[in-house]
Amino acid sequence: MSKKLGVRPLGDKVIVEPLSEMERGAMTNSGIFIPETAEKERSEQGTIVAVGPGKRDDDGRLSPMNVKVGERVMFAKYGPDEIKIGGKEYFILSESSILAVFE
Repeated sequence: MSKKLGVRPLGDKVIVEPLSEMERGAMTNSGIFIPETAEKERSEQGTIVAVGPGKRDDDGRLSPMNVKVGERVMFAKYGPDEIKIGGKEYFILSESSILAVFE
């Protein structure tokens, strides 16, 4: 865990810090910020800040995670649960809810 959240995800869970409005929006050539949407929708992208050890298969073997702390990911819109840690909002979701990793 790189951010010292004081929370450790279990199994195949990850904790994601959602992108800010500035990170989700776009800036025109003239410097005007255009938000992603006019409505207040939660982000479907974020940066992984904590990763669980992985999921155990039927034989009890640990399947390692395919994502790591610091990666920017895209996840299913209705996949994560919102949590607050130290007054800041994060998402906790299963690795299977992650759709893609940005490279």
